[in-house]
Amino acid sequence: MSNKQNMEFQLIVTIVNKGHCGSVIDSSLKAGAEGGTIISGRGSGIHEKAKLFSFTIEPEKDIVLTLVPSDRTEKVLDAIVEATKLNEPGNGIAFVIDVEKTTGINHLIE
Repeated sequence: MSNKQNMEFQLIVTIVNKGHCGSVIDSSLKAGAEGGTIISGRGSGIHEKAKLFSFTIEPEKDIVLTLVPSDRTEKVLDAIVEATKLNEPGNGIAFVIDVEKTTGINHLIE
C-alpha cells in the first residue's frame, strides 16, 4: 500500500508574514530543496498584536512546508533563516519535524 524508503526526510515548517513566502521558496531551492507548499494562515506572536476599535487583528501569514532529505535539512534551514532574517524579532519562525513515512515522492528518492 505504501512505498518503503530507506531515505529519511524532515519537514521544515516556516511561518512568515504574508508576501514573504517567495524568499523562503527561493532560498530553499538554491540550498537544495526540490520545492515547497504554501498555505495561507492567520495568527500573531508577541511582536504582532494590533487592535482596531478594540478588536484584535490577526495578521495574515504564509506557511511554507518544505520536505527535504535529512542530510540537506541544515543547509536548507540556514538558507531560509538568512534570507528571511528569522533571527530578528517579528520576522517569523521555522521549525523541523521528523517525518516517519512518505508516499508519492518518488522523484526525491535516489
